[in-house]
Parts: sequence; structure tokens; C-alpha cells
Amino acid sequence: MNLHPQACSPSLFHLAGRTALVTGAARGLGREIAHAFAAHGANVWLCGRDQAALQEAARGIDGQVHLLAFDVGHETDTNEGIRNFLEQAGRWDILVNAVGQRRRESLQQLPPQALRELLEVNLVGAWNLCRQAAGVMQAQGKGSIVNITSIAGPIARAGDAAYTTSKGAVEAMTRALAAELGPHGVRVNAIAPGYFATETNAAMVEDAGVADWLKRRTSLGRWGQAPEIAGAAVFLASDAASYVTGQVLAVDGGYLAHF
Repeated sequence: MNLHPQACSPSLFHLAGRTALVTGAARGLGREIAHAFAAHGANVWLCGRDQAALQEAARGIDGQVHLLAFDVGHETDTNEGIRNFLEQAGRWDILVNAVGQRRRESLQQLPPQALRELLEVNLVGAWNLCRQAAGVMQAQGKGSIVNITSIAGPIARAGDAAYTTSKGAVEAMTRALAAELGPHGVRVNAIAPGYFATETNAAMVEDAGVADWLKRRTSLGRWGQAPEIAGAAVFLASDAASYVTGQVLAVDGGYLAHF
């Protein structure tokens, strides 16, 4: 079998000369992805609602980093932010939709308006950014979009219907956009994280019962650490994944494969 001469080259994972925009970059998995992109040479824009939190997240990043504060849940705010970004960056090679909200409530506890508000951030906000990124990337002839979904997309548990609904929708959107944008050179994939020890999950991380449950429920028997998301994101954003689109990569310690 004839392989591309660069097939095994480390340079496939390099992101030098590429401009990446990462939402939800002030903390957690989004921050780790932004750090990894900068380490691999990308010109990275950290996006979030809180400018001070973005400044804190940018500390220690060795590379080209810029801050862009806007709320993905508000279309006007997002559109203005993207206009400012494009005026300064001039191009757009990578988009990571890492921002997300969660409300662990049952069907009867969560009214329709609360679901609408959750979908506005988790789904509609991501859709808007994909739409804007796709227009730029198509003109360039190349681009990569990575949506952060969840293992709560393909599987579910009681009392978390709204979040599961939103993440399942983002997974479906990923496949739909991959089909639509593929002919224009734009790849669209997703990462489905499992149980990660982030700030959002701090209370659960401190619960010994949860740790014991994960020891039995996952193949690796532990919480994921935030930096462990980085490799998957770099892979999907880089030329190493040049023939990968429409896929959801589970980074879950074997949760979905284990019973």
C-alpha cells in the first residue's frame, strides 16, 4: 500500500500558520485545548464571556494568544465578536465549540423555556459559529470544526434530559455539517468527553463514591484529567485527520465500551 510521504511525519500534527478560535476557553476542557493548539504552533483566540477569566487562562501559554470576550448564547454579541476577530485575524482555520451549560433536572422540573435557554447556548450558539466559520473556511478551501459533545449524547440517565437532548443534537449537527461542507474542504468532527475532573465537576470529584463507581464503570478505572482531552483535539484539527469527518471521538476512559 502506498502511503502519503508525510503519513508518519510528526509535522502532520503541527498547526503552525493556522488560526484557531476556541469557545469556552476560560476554564476546563476548552482551556486545555487552547493551550495545546498554541503549543502546536497555532495562532489561538480564547473566547468566553468573562475577560478577566480569559486573561487568567492565557497565563502560562507559550505561543500566539488573543482574547475575545462574547456570549455565544446571544447572537448579536457573537456576531460582533466574530466581526472583530476576522478583522484582526484575517483568516479562520479551526473552530472549537467547547462552551456548554448543564441543568440536572427532571422532565417535570424543567419547563420548556429553560430548555430553550439551554439549547440557545449548547446548540444554536454552536450552529451560529459553525455557520460563520464555514463561510470563511469554504472561501479558503480548507478548515476544521470540532464540536465538544458528551457521552451524554449517545447514552442517557434519568434527571438530565435537557443536557442529553442538547448534546445529542450537537452530535447530529456534526454529521449533517460534515456532509454539507465536505465538498468544500471543511471537515466537521466532534469529541465526546466522559467524566473529567474539571472545575465544573469539583463536587463530584471530591465524592469518593463517584471515584469508586468510575473504577468499576470505566476501562481505565478513574476520572479523566483535563489535559487528556488535548491530543484528540489536536488530531482532529490537524492534517493527521485529513480524511476524518463526520465522526464523534469518545475520550471517556472506556466508559461507552465497558459494562
